[in-house]
Amino acid sequence: MQVTWHGHSTWHVTVGETELLIDPFFDNPKTDLEPSDIDTPDYVLLTHGHADHIAHAGEFAEATLVATPELVSYCEEEFGFEDAVGGMGMNLGGTVECGDAYVTMVRADHTNGIMTENDTSGGMPAGFVISDTKPTQVSDEESTTIYNAGDTSLMSEMRDVIGAYLEPDAAIVPIGDHFTMGPQQAAIAVDWLDVDYAFPQHYDTFPPIEQDPEAFESEVAATGSDAEVVALEADEPFEIDA
Repeated sequence: MQVTWHGHSTWHVTVGETELLIDPFFDNPKTDLEPSDIDTPDYVLLTHGHADHIAHAGEFAEATLVATPELVSYCEEEFGFEDAVGGMGMNLGGTVECGDAYVTMVRADHTNGIMTENDTSGGMPAGFVISDTKPTQVSDEESTTIYNAGDTSLMSEMRDVIGAYLEPDAAIVPIGDHFTMGPQQAAIAVDWLDVDYAFPQHYDTFPPIEQDPEAFESEVAATGSDAEVVALEADEPFEIDA
């Protein structure tokens, strides 16, 4: 499994021959790429409807959309998407097969107005657990699994469900504070998830979320976690060796 961070919360995940793009938003200071520089992926995954997560979704409308039914409906009308998993999207707790990947939608604690219209709901916000094998209650040491927490606060579900039963090898967590977890809470999440790798996201894009990822690394170490914190340079791929 290979991951590439394009700044903010935009990720490109490759599982086998399948390409997934998460929360496309290229108007951030970390990436040098434009949406047109990215080949259309097989799937576009949207965690929620805020503008800094779906602003460039329409540039990839030929992909299959993975999002809640509410957000799928919006993206079909506004961006021209014609295909969504299951015909209408998915919802929390569900797992769908996306080419060589299995995508499980999990809860995130956040708000979900669509774009900047805070009076328009996009349904529940979400995170995604992406694996190269179907999740079961039988542990599979050969599988590789990554958890993208989306925009969220710390929540016990990370410890009690996601870490305990979905067993991610790596976690992508927001560290920007103000709108999401900051370094301290994100570090607790990493410890609860018991992952090998921790990737920070959702920081340094706007003044309220300026953060030093080294502070996050220090907080992770303070929990006693053995996770390796990897603050990626934008647009540089990273191979997850589970």
